[in-house]
Amino acid sequence: MKLMTFSAPTPAQALKAAQKECGEDALVVSTKQIRKKTLTQPALYEVVVAIEDAPQKKASKRAAKEPSAPGAASKTRKSRSSAAPEEVLVNISEAARQISEIANVTKEEKPASRPKFAVKEEPEPVKPAIAAPEMEELGAIKKELFKLADKVKLIQNMVWEEKKPSSGTIPPEFAEIYRIAKKSGMDPHHLDEIMRLTLEHMPLQMRTSSETVRRYFRTLLRKMVPVRLESDLTPPQKKVMMLVGPTGVGKTTTLAKLAARYAYLMERKYKVGIITLDTYRIGAVEQLMQYAKMMRIGIEAVVDPPEFITALQTLSHMDIILIDTVGSSQYDKEKIDKLQQFLASNSDVGIDVSLVLGAPTKLEDLRAIYTNFSPLGIDTLIFTKLDETRGFGNIFSLVYETEKPVSYLSVGQEVPDDLRCADSDYLVECLMEGRADKTRPEMGRKR
Repeated sequence: MKLMTFSAPTPAQALKAAQKECGEDALVVSTKQIRKKTLTQPALYEVVVAIEDAPQKKASKRAAKEPSAPGAASKTRKSRSSAAPEEVLVNISEAARQISEIANVTKEEKPASRPKFAVKEEPEPVKPAIAAPEMEELGAIKKELFKLADKVKLIQNMVWEEKKPSSGTIPPEFAEIYRIAKKSGMDPHHLDEIMRLTLEHMPLQMRTSSETVRRYFRTLLRKMVPVRLESDLTPPQKKVMMLVGPTGVGKTTTLAKLAARYAYLMERKYKVGIITLDTYRIGAVEQLMQYAKMMRIGIEAVVDPPEFITALQTLSHMDIILIDTVGSSQYDKEKIDKLQQFLASNSDVGIDVSLVLGAPTKLEDLRAIYTNFSPLGIDTLIFTKLDETRGFGNIFSLVYETEKPVSYLSVGQEVPDDLRCADSDYLVECLMEGRADKTRPEMGRKR
């Protein structure tokens, strides 16, 4: 009995080489991995087969012709067992089929479904049991295949013409989140800065898969969005809040949601009053009057600064006063100056100015709105219409530039259900998923 060894990067390839070299009578003695796959070289598998020597074949033929030689068959069996006393010898094509099924060899590497080898006519050949070391090797192969599949997914997400940052190339593990963030409308310079910080500070062991990279990137995005947490008022504390912003962003509806929230939805029911400076639109005044009537909330309509002071004194017994203002273009300096006069006329009560912005607005326009309304002394930002867009990167970029906290988010027109406290986790989820989820429970955090 002669032993021959064949090696190849996969078990199937080694078996094919043995099949080509030794023919149909070859018997598998052992199959094992002698080198694991690394970054610089492929894996290496070794297959040992046994073939009969020429004299033994002639002797076996004579034994078949001469029945007077009773020990010939037993000698053949002894020679096989002496060659590999602890191995089970099976036909090579049968071994190839089993290895292909266990290791999930690809179609290109699998032997033909019906092997060209003829199975040796032996009485019930015994199939080899899979040893524990071989099971460990197969488990390692399976793990490597999962890693390879993840790498393929990352490579598929790499469309360098669209995603290559100006500062240089990015590793493939970051390609997917880079694509998502850039598609969301985030400023490219901000995105490049985030990627640079990620590459500098992210531990190398966390770069093993796209999932760990996504978790780290989410953490970094959360730090980009400061939020103003809702707080309880302790008497005699009062809160006066003015909503300003361009036309069509939903200031009046947002104010009605806030009024209902403070008056009915919080653990403590606050006394709420409303002042409207938007006397230019009769429809807006009537709408707010109707909301106030339904919620049994006091409301004052104001035309000029002296009336504004009187209205604040009239509602001084309220815990919270909400001020609605006329919508104006960010380029209408006259109306913005008029709002500044209202603020300047009051020196006794601190007014918290919230700039209301529509989430679907382009980043360039958001910058212009903030710049032109900033003389009013913006304290917080409120974003509305989150349900009307699929890109939220503009929110991250504006907040990152202005360093102004976000206080509330509006995800629809229902009063008061579609208003939620600002939540950086929720905004990160909106950006990564490409949509605002109304069903996600509100965190309800307080400072």
